[in-house]
Amino acid sequence: MASVFDQERAAMSAARVDLLLISQMVERGARVLDVGCGDGELLRLLAETRDVDARGIELSQRGVNDCVAKGLFVVQGDADTDLVDYPDDAFDYVILSQTLQATRQPRRVLEQMLRIGRRAIVSFPNFGHWRIRWQLATKGRMPVTKNLSYSWYDTPNIHFCTIRDFVALTEEIDARIERAVALDSAGASVGVSAPWWVWNMFGEQAVFVLERGRKG
Repeated sequence: MASVFDQERAAMSAARVDLLLISQMVERGARVLDVGCGDGELLRLLAETRDVDARGIELSQRGVNDCVAKGLFVVQGDADTDLVDYPDDAFDYVILSQTLQATRQPRRVLEQMLRIGRRAIVSFPNFGHWRIRWQLATKGRMPVTKNLSYSWYDTPNIHFCTIRDFVALTEEIDARIERAVALDSAGASVGVSAPWWVWNMFGEQAVFVLERGRKG
């Protein structure tokens, strides 16, 4: 029989690197809401490896169906409009993975996440990465990369941001950064103690753990 460690390693091996990182940031047994949970990959990972009370909200009916087929508790809803229906402090963690840039009101969504959760975990592609800057400078066209794989005319992403943009937003809404990690193209961490401009230049994506600030 496989050990718990073996089962956890097997569950993690097939997941996206940012999902692995997020799962390791979540305390065991926590109450978790995954906003824009897609097909439930992160929810299932958290349930299998962190023993969490996992809930999800997903806009697409196909995503909801995929999640339900996996035995996950997921409801259909829109992050921009439906988070207001959740009570204060309903969850320990509210997660938004690779979805912030697809919301219509990113600031409002983030504020709602911090209202209904003790912590918010957000991952997003960094539009300030050097490859994106290079494509814009040399080709004069909207970039297409691994993390931003859509053409400009069919992308679901409507609010591109850089790591520095996101940090500025956290300051505007008085959110405290508890932990932050920038990942390069290989999924390795960009220097933990490096200044923001280094993360902004070399991080293809970032993961932030936020808490409410003094006013929250």
